[in-house]
Amino acid sequence: MNTPAPDLLQATRASHLADGLGDDQVAVLAGVLQLEICAAGDVLAHEGAVDNHLYVIVDGTLAIVKHLGQDDEETLITLKAGDFVHELGFLDSKERYASLRAATAAHVLVLERERLESLIDTQPRLLYAVMRAILRTGHGVQTRMAVQAAELTNYIVKQHGRY
Repeated sequence: MNTPAPDLLQATRASHLADGLGDDQVAVLAGVLQLEICAAGDVLAHEGAVDNHLYVIVDGTLAIVKHLGQDDEETLITLKAGDFVHELGFLDSKERYASLRAATAAHVLVLERERLESLIDTQPRLLYAVMRAILRTGHGVQTRMAVQAAELTNYIVKQHGRY
């Protein structure tokens, strides 16, 4: 196995993908990741495309954009360092709901599903740890959405439907 570049190894170790992993496991994980440098405005993925990549923001910001390049273009959310992007599509191969564009210059870890799956037989515990990290992220998103829905409901009820 080739030793990953120091910047890739450092970015992997600092990411939540590596939570709970030992140094040897981090090195193996870094071996299946890529570190991409994005300029502001670079499009990493397009709405409607099937994408088997998970993105982890190392630094900078990425925007989730609906109707990219059209008159009704809308930025849905801007994500920051540490955030995962496209974790559900990475797992289930569904079409992208929106495009992914670098809002600022950014460094991004990219994990291709097939490269992660190549570790099933040789590194099952590492694979399990990575999948847990992905699911923790999804769980956090679901929790935030539930809290926001409850807050919105409370606001509407307190305003007697006038908002």
